[in-house]
Amino acid sequence: MNVISKRTLVQFYEKNPQAKTALEVWHSDARKALWRTPEEIKRIYPHASFLRDNRVVFNIKGNNYRLIVHIDYLRKIVRVKFIGTHAEYDMINAEEV
Repeated sequence: MNVISKRTLVQFYEKNPQAKTALEVWHSDARKALWRTPEEIKRIYPHASFLRDNRVVFNIKGNNYRLIVHIDYLRKIVRVKFIGTHAEYDMINAEEV
């Protein structure tokens, strides 16, 4: 998959260094993946949540952080929409960021 944009992840973990390893692992996994369906994601990330419009919420670093992405399965593109703490996630509408 083509992940857009890693820069968002890097900017986040530069401010939150404890998230770096987990985000780098997720990014590496996503780049290697060829996800065609939510079920394929669920096999690797059983705690991922699926929202409308092909949005997926990943729990990062033991659910300390939440990552929201939009996936275009046909074009194999993953767009980062949000990365934040669990508390920050609770303050947003995950379907609108």
